[in-house]
Amino acid sequence: MINKLNITTGYKEGKSYLKDTFFTPPFRVANISEDKTDPALYLMIMSSSPGILDGDRYEIDLKIEKGSCFQMQSQSYQRLFNMKTGAEQYINIELEEGAVFSYVPHPVVPHEESVFKSKSVIKLKDKCSLVLGEIITCGRKHSGEIFKFSRFHNLVEVYHNQKMILKDNVLLQPQVTDMNTIGQTENYTHQGTLMYANTSGADLENLPNIIHEMFKEDQDIVFGVSHSSQNTVVVRMLGNGGEKLHNSFKQIQKYLWLQDTDKENRFINAHAEEIVL
Repeated sequence: MINKLNITTGYKEGKSYLKDTFFTPPFRVANISEDKTDPALYLMIMSSSPGILDGDRYEIDLKIEKGSCFQMQSQSYQRLFNMKTGAEQYINIELEEGAVFSYVPHPVVPHEESVFKSKSVIKLKDKCSLVLGEIITCGRKHSGEIFKFSRFHNLVEVYHNQKMILKDNVLLQPQVTDMNTIGQTENYTHQGTLMYANTSGADLENLPNIIHEMFKEDQDIVFGVSHSSQNTVVVRMLGNGGEKLHNSFKQIQKYLWLQDTDKENRFINAHAEEIVL
């Protein structure tokens, strides 16, 4: 079944708004903006389906127009059910000049024998900011389904003015590769990746130190931060609970969101000890 979601956000008189939307079942879109003084747009993507089913194909297109600030939120954990042929997801995101987009969805739960492939292509113009997170669980851990899924493949490509600035390729095949070995999850059950790109010329040199400072006392996770290029930073995190990783990523998202939606100051120049969340 082909499921489509198209969202276009606009910016007018200092405020971001939902300019256009189109979706087919099981998608639904809810405006969850609460503070009327907040010029940003907050939307929750909801679904009437219990999860992604065998043969499903999700096609998602997002366009964030010039100056628009858009934070998208998920409703709940995304379940990938038992499959024979597999399911696919294709995401296309375009940020026009000065746009901000942030999305840290709930974790993905791949059930036994699930097969899933996802590809995201994100195109940024100048003075844009992007936060994109993904958390993958081992499956239904409390039901004994630990790494029982067949295949999970997620490819993300980020471009700035048609030049690739970041590529992330995650391929998990627990029935082929032992997930507990070095280079895999190494006895952890959950893993996450958070990508940040800023094309405004911001100095990101200190951002890895800020993130390290956030979690240096946390004994429940292990993580690493890479300043992979002049305008990108990637966080990798391992843990044993989806909620833990999700809350950690939301903490980073909150910090970056406050920085990037400040129209008077789009540069990250804070010191770690000055963080107040």
